[in-house]
Amino acid sequence: MDTRTLWENLGIDMEKHDQLLSAIPVMFTDVFMSQEASPKKMDYFYGLMGDIHGQRVGEINEGRKNGKKAIATFCVYVPEEIVLAAGGYDIGLCAGSQFWVPDGETVLPRNTCPLIKAFMGAKVGRTCPYFESTDLVVGETTCDGKKKAWEILGEQMPVYVMELPHMKRDNDIEQWKQEVNAFAAKVEEVTGNKITEEKLLEAIRIVNEKREALKRLYDLRKHDPSPISGRDCLLITQLSFFDDPVRFTEKLNLLCDELDERIKSDVSPFKSGAKRIILTGTPEALPNWKLHDIIEKCGASIVCEETCTGTRYFDRGEPAKGSDMDHLIDSIARGSMDVNCACFTPNDKRIDDIIAMYKDYNADGVIYEDLTFCTNYAVEYNKVERALKEAGIPLLHLETDYSSEDTGQIKTRVEAFLEML
Repeated sequence: MDTRTLWENLGIDMEKHDQLLSAIPVMFTDVFMSQEASPKKMDYFYGLMGDIHGQRVGEINEGRKNGKKAIATFCVYVPEEIVLAAGGYDIGLCAGSQFWVPDGETVLPRNTCPLIKAFMGAKVGRTCPYFESTDLVVGETTCDGKKKAWEILGEQMPVYVMELPHMKRDNDIEQWKQEVNAFAAKVEEVTGNKITEEKLLEAIRIVNEKREALKRLYDLRKHDPSPISGRDCLLITQLSFFDDPVRFTEKLNLLCDELDERIKSDVSPFKSGAKRIILTGTPEALPNWKLHDIIEKCGASIVCEETCTGTRYFDRGEPAKGSDMDHLIDSIARGSMDVNCACFTPNDKRIDDIIAMYKDYNADGVIYEDLTFCTNYAVEYNKVERALKEAGIPLLHLETDYSSEDTGQIKTRVEAFLEML
């Protein structure tokens, strides 16, 4: 596959894109190749990341030549089962690098969350081939910044917005079910394919198996010491939004088989006595590995992420199921409403989740991270702090962005926290 020709045909700004691609391998090598005793089956995920703008972009565009549509999302509330049932590609989008922020600031205020500025910059600067391979972007109203950004993004490409209720009363759940139904109709319109019960059941099976594989991975991290690093697990979860779901599940289960053997042989990338950390807060979009890298290079072991690039993606109570289309849609809607994002009020279940994870993963402390100008998570920290203090759980709060300017300060604070533990 001639990827440069592919990118040129997509309208990528090749000069800027080359700058991006020259930086990522250096960062990737520093974060991942510096680890000791990584599992051999991680090679698939390292390879996928190494060619993240190549192989998968090529696959998607080959499918588009044959009439298959690509529908891109930023949020775990958007039901991927619907897209798969209509024969489309469900893909994540680039949003986790400081590289895109300056272009994003040409159309957005500087005091906007870096994730929002990054995805906007990736599109405005024409440096993300996934954006240029997308037939429809699906937004959602999880925060005011995104809500207004969709209007600007909509001037650049087709955008469809799902209205997420911010409470979980019966009428709110019913409203979300109506949104899922409306989304299904939109997907049918874009793809030209009818979503049948049979196709939706098959799509639910595929997605459920992917989530079960991720849950298996996280359950293996409960072993002390963990058989795999938090950095590797973060990368795996990030790639789950890009890769073919069937292939991803197969490769992840092979990795988990290896981790089972590593546990039996007492093989771990961590030194004995490494402090076990739960990370909670805002999602870490690809390729944002900043905090995981700092924390684990300080000698700690991140054993779980209570984030949307962690447990919130796959931990949804009962898997979607039903006997007819209405029950299937209802099950999908209720499953996604089990996700405890800080956009909800009240959101006490998230606090319960953090405390439960602290116990389940035999953790020593919790690190709460929120991106600069992410109001939802910054405000919710107050309640989380009080609840964890009452439960006797050590907690460190870190506010950061995608730049490297505060790396030294964060490292110092993490080292002090670990010393205190």
